[in-house]
Amino acid sequence: MKNAAYNIMPGTEEILITMGEQIKLARLRRDLSAELVAERAGISRSSLWKVESGNPAVAMGIYAAVLHALGNMDSDLLMIAKDDQFGRQLQDMNLLTRKRASRSRARTASATKEERARFSRTRCDTAHGNGVARTAKENGGE
Repeated sequence: MKNAAYNIMPGTEEILITMGEQIKLARLRRDLSAELVAERAGISRSSLWKVESGNPAVAMGIYAAVLHALGNMDSDLLMIAKDDQFGRQLQDMNLLTRKRASRSRARTASATKEERARFSRTRCDTAHGNGVARTAKENGGE
């Protein structure tokens, strides 16, 4: 079987290796054999070895299964990208540069209806020839 090539940044590769080491240490602290953890996770021992060595080809679901087999540690995955400080900074910068809030479609449609109603109530009084804008009420309820 051909090995897939992955474009992993060196920093990310180090994180995967560290994460694999931490998973291995968690297994050893619990005095669990690789065979037992692999069986509980529903994977082969070679897949567990890949997880513990930080191989980038391992699927995220395999990591979750191994962490669950170590004692429900899979809930730790919820911490990934939970506190996105950089994303919040980008969002705040975008909010600061915007001059005003965007108008919703409903608000724009209702404003257009109001303008049409106001325009239909106001008309030019051509009967008097003076071009003065008057409302229908001022013209005697026409």
